[in-house]
Amino acid sequence: MPTYKSDRVFQWVNGLFLILACLTMIAPLIHLAAISLSSPVYANAKLVYLWPKGFNLTVYEQIFGMDTLWRALGVSVYMCIMGILVFLILTTSISYSLSRPIMPGRRLVLRAILVTFVFTSPLIPNYLVIKSLGMENTLWALIVPGALGAYSVIIMKTFLQGISSELFDAAKIDGCSEYGIYARIALPLSKPVIATLSLFHVVGLWNAYFGALIYIRDKKLYPLQLVLRSLILEQDTSGTTTISTEVAMEATPEMMKAGVILFTTIPILMVYPFLQKYFVKGALLGSLKE
Repeated sequence: MPTYKSDRVFQWVNGLFLILACLTMIAPLIHLAAISLSSPVYANAKLVYLWPKGFNLTVYEQIFGMDTLWRALGVSVYMCIMGILVFLILTTSISYSLSRPIMPGRRLVLRAILVTFVFTSPLIPNYLVIKSLGMENTLWALIVPGALGAYSVIIMKTFLQGISSELFDAAKIDGCSEYGIYARIALPLSKPVIATLSLFHVVGLWNAYFGALIYIRDKKLYPLQLVLRSLILEQDTSGTTTISTEVAMEATPEMMKAGVILFTTIPILMVYPFLQKYFVKGALLGSLKE
């Protein structure tokens, strides 16, 4: 009985701790939503915390009317879709090859990949390579450099090594080639880890702005986070659209920034529910064995 009570106490304490941790993550979003939905009088006086005061939708009327934001949203969505396709093709193929004992030189290749954990390419050489390849001022400059990562390869490789070798041997006996095993067996069984790594990569692409700041010159190719950065740093909306004096009085810069931050955050949050059932399983399975 004492052990049972101690377990219940631990569960309650652990649950309370996790609830508090969740609140610390959700509270900033609630605060931003409250500011964006409040009256400028209360927002300017910094009297808004977790509940809007003087309910007002002016901010979102202006945000939904910004052509630059919608164009940047389309650029970010396109970049994420193309980026995840390139990422999955490269990561799954090289990980499958490294997981097969018949691949010649696989240990040498794996050691070369591990080196990238310690040494990364400096900014200037990386920029010169992108420029020499003709990818400057294109979205490929944001997609290609990060399309293959050592962490993803190792997790995917370890997961594939955990699949029973007898299954692959049976497929070979049935006349299946290596390409067939890769496409019909390895990939379908790897859905959890693929979903998890894809989620990590998509979030990275969605939140990235430094690469766009370095490589992109055409404002029509600005992703959403770069437009958001311009808005926050310039303390106004000159980086996105021109707002009249009347509108500026109705929606202050602080309210606009809060609304735009939510506008850029909510789309990526909507991806999580569709991948939730794979997330925990995929994050753990790849780390069970070498």
